[in-house]
Amino acid sequence: MAMSLILVAPLLKNSGELIAKQMEYEKVQLLTQDADRALELIGRSIRMAGYRRAESFQHPTRNQVRQRELIQIHKSVGYQRSDSLMVQHELSQGIDFDCIGNVLSGDRTRNHLAHQGFVVERQAMAPKGIRVNGGSLICQSLDRQGRLQNTTLMNGVHRLLIERQGSSAHQVFKVILEMTDGGLIHRQFERTFFARNL
Repeated sequence: MAMSLILVAPLLKNSGELIAKQMEYEKVQLLTQDADRALELIGRSIRMAGYRRAESFQHPTRNQVRQRELIQIHKSVGYQRSDSLMVQHELSQGIDFDCIGNVLSGDRTRNHLAHQGFVVERQAMAPKGIRVNGGSLICQSLDRQGRLQNTTLMNGVHRLLIERQGSSAHQVFKVILEMTDGGLIHRQFERTFFARNL
């Protein structure tokens, strides 16, 4: 028995470490997939910010929105002092989607402008006594009555940071998304997007 335990103990230890490493790898993969998806949605919104159809320029009284209102960044307003982002744009001639995949139509606009926003909030649905693994990334868009609605995109977000870079003629935004499992895993993802319509 003693000899068997001596021989088996290292194998059991190695198996346990291998399982723990595999679980950590799978968590990192899931966080990476979530971060890629979130950054793509945020980037798409930044690229659309300020878009106007050609007809709008023939009606100068329509959509008299100041340039700074077409893309707004509010610093340190969310969970863990995260930044928030709100963009406005007209609908294109094609099919446009909001950040949760709804097709944008005229009834999902306000003053002919679609609104899309991102903010990180504390997880609202976490049961008491359960450790929270970061905040929730919230998508803000307009419903069919033109009211702003909040929808949770994902959990596990530690912080969202958005920095405006470049000159006023070339608006570039650096987006940093920090993801966590609430324990040992903490990863930072960064992308840069160009606001082509501003």
